[in-house]
Order: sequence, then C-alpha cells, then structure tokens
Amino acid sequence: MRDLSARVFVAGHNGMVGSAIVRHLEELGYTNIVTVNRGGLDLTRQLEVELFFKEEAVEQIYLAAAKVGGIYANSTYPADFIYENLVIESNIIHTAFKNNIRKLLFLGSSCIYPKNTKQPMAEEGLLTGILEATNEPYAIAKIAGIKLCESYNRQYDQDYRSVMPTNLYGPKDNYHPDNSHVVPALIRRLHEAKSGKASEVVIWGSGEPRREFLHVDDMATACVMVMELDRGVWEKHVNPMCSHLNVGSGEDLSIRNLAKLVAEVIGFKGVLNFDTSKPDGVKRKLLDSSRLKNIGWSPKIGLEEGLFDAYTDFKKSIDL
Repeated sequence: MRDLSARVFVAGHNGMVGSAIVRHLEELGYTNIVTVNRGGLDLTRQLEVELFFKEEAVEQIYLAAAKVGGIYANSTYPADFIYENLVIESNIIHTAFKNNIRKLLFLGSSCIYPKNTKQPMAEEGLLTGILEATNEPYAIAKIAGIKLCESYNRQYDQDYRSVMPTNLYGPKDNYHPDNSHVVPALIRRLHEAKSGKASEVVIWGSGEPRREFLHVDDMATACVMVMELDRGVWEKHVNPMCSHLNVGSGEDLSIRNLAKLVAEVIGFKGVLNFDTSKPDGVKRKLLDSSRLKNIGWSPKIGLEEGLFDAYTDFKKSIDL
C-alpha cells in the first residue's frame, strides 16, 4: 500500500540502483525520501547506523547499498566483497528491527544461484548446488541477506522482502576500467577504441556465454511495486523459507552479440576479437521472473533503447 508521506530511506542512493529508486519514488510523489552520503554515514559502523535511524525516524528502507564489481574485481578482492556486504546488510537489517521499522526491501543478485542451476533459474534453485567460484564471496553475502530477512520475518513477524535482479545497466553505472560489469565495460572500451581510431578491440572470454540484462529504471519500478504490495498479496507468491523474487527481462543473448550491439550503438566499426584464455564465468544466466510478472510487473525498456540511454549517460560522465 502506498504511503506518500512515509519517511523512506534509500541506502546507496548515489549508486545506479539506489538513484533509480529515488527517481521513481519522486515521480510517484513521495515527499519524505531520506538519503545520506557516505561521508555522513558509514554503513559498516553499526552505532552510526543506529543513531541515524533514530534521528531520521525512518519508516521504510530500500537496501540498495553494496560493494559491487565484475569478474576481475570479485576475483581480486574477495575478502572485501564478502566482509563489506555482510556488515552493511547486517547493520541495516538488525537496526531496522531494533527500531521497529517493519518494511524493508533487500536487493540481491542473480549470482546467488548455483552455477549449474537449471535454466531459467527459479527462486527454488537457491542453495541447491555449488556457486560460481569467481564471485562466490559476494554471492554468499547476498544469500545471507535473504536469510537475514527471512529469519527476522519468521522470528519477529517483520515484513522484510527481497528481490534478485538480473544484470543491470543504465544511468550512473560504474565505468571503471577494471571493476565494472560487462555492459559498462564494453561501453567504455568501445568508446575509447572509436575515439582512438583503433582497428580492433579484444574482449575477455569466448563470447559464447549468454546473459540477461535489465535497464535499472525497470528494476526501480519492480522494487517500488514489491515494497508497496499488501502483505497478503506478497505472501501468496512466496513462502517463509524461499521469500525472494527474481527480477529479469526474460530474454538473454550471447556476450558476442551484446558486444556487436554495443558497437553499433557507439558506432565502432573495427573488429571484435575474443580472448579465450580469459574466464567466461557460467555459460548461461537467465532468471525465471514469472512470479513477479504474475503479480503484474513487466519491463518497459528494450535492450537497444536502454544501451543508447546508457551510452548517453557515459558520455555525460566523461564530460564532467
């Protein structure tokens, strides 16, 4: 149920997902959106989180704050990824409970599913096999977040919900040359190749793995819809020990075809070569998002349209 006057805290509002949630809440007419920069609140410090929640009288929480990155970053900094994500989600979820904040939405990741899960990946696939090694620490932290929400619901009758997005892209993405995901990484590399008049670009892996992508603005609409659902409706579509919902477009494509599409959007005319000595990750990652779609959500932004939007955002970011 929508309460436009509720004091809604969006943790991670400067990030891609958090900023999209803030934009959508503002579009809907929410008037008490609470945000704070990292310098004003360290989410890894429990005392700071507790004081902030009391001072701000928070009533709802979108937990979009996380340490994120691609294969290279996850492989290089596994301790950072598991520690920071575990601490952030633990501090926020536990402090929400201590302050009697009953409504919270936790954002996870499709990497929670085992690497050999049947495709498309349904919610019931969680904890049925071995995780992909390249991002196992991050995945374990996200699984812990789901189970934290479930545990507080079961023991204390809280109303904490979880959504698991597929690969997201769009405005305010991370375009770092080493720590970015595949879409922003391709946008940056192909833009630089075009600007430098390069004749070819080498891309990690074989190009054969298939991935699903969702524009972050579509993710934001899903998050707010899930948060606003009456509890009875929500509980009809989940169960106490499998209470998360997948959020995906329902379509995937190979990394090779994605790279070709990004090249077309950017206008890069050179050759795309694939370095098969580099890791591919899992061969396919497609979410089964039928539960959420049965509730009434569906994505609105196609991949080509979304990539044009993302490229426009990237060009703005490099002009700053």
